[in-house]
Amino acid sequence: MDVRRADERYPGGDAAAGIESWHAFSFGPHYDPDNLRFGAVLACNEERLAPGAGFDEHPHSHTEIVTWVVEGELTHRDSTGRESVVRHGDVQRLSSAGGVRHVERNDGPGPLTFVQMWLAPLEPGGDPSYEVVHGIADSTPYAVPEAGAMLHVRRLGPGERTAVPDGPYAYVHVVRGEVRLDGKELGPGDAARITDAKGLEAEGVRDAELLIWEMTQVVSAT
Repeated sequence: MDVRRADERYPGGDAAAGIESWHAFSFGPHYDPDNLRFGAVLACNEERLAPGAGFDEHPHSHTEIVTWVVEGELTHRDSTGRESVVRHGDVQRLSSAGGVRHVERNDGPGPLTFVQMWLAPLEPGGDPSYEVVHGIADSTPYAVPEAGAMLHVRRLGPGERTAVPDGPYAYVHVVRGEVRLDGKELGPGDAARITDAKGLEAEGVRDAELLIWEMTQVVSAT
């Protein structure tokens, strides 16, 4: 298990434009050949947007993009004509496939924080697709078969436990609160990269929210 702390992430964004970003993996100008991906996960970015701030239209391709809103409202528009507002508890997925352009903005009255995770597809190309699952429950995993991955959202009170799925790769990101995992305490923004996970449990220390990626397909980690 490789624990990466929140303060080890690469800073980004544009403070003058109301954008603050924290990147868990090599991203943009922060190139690190030893931190390009883990299993299927290519990026785990925490984005904080002030009211009225956002990312203007930009392209994506050959990437599965999954977004979890921590607080506030995320407005999404893309080149297929879709527009939606995503709130805490919703899972948004944009399968960029052969190519798509989109806009992400904070059109709400308060600050917006979201975690966005990029996964490598097993096969390139195809047609773009988009969906939002509103109010996903702890007991309902979210499958991304295109990447051989499954997202588990877990909310834990103090002393409550949840299993980390067994498998070749598991990626655990702490959204809020504090948990204990294999004897180590993780707080907001901390993450654990687990290879060949077996019999691990996360225990809540303070009220916590976790995002756990279960990756069943063996994808080369670099």
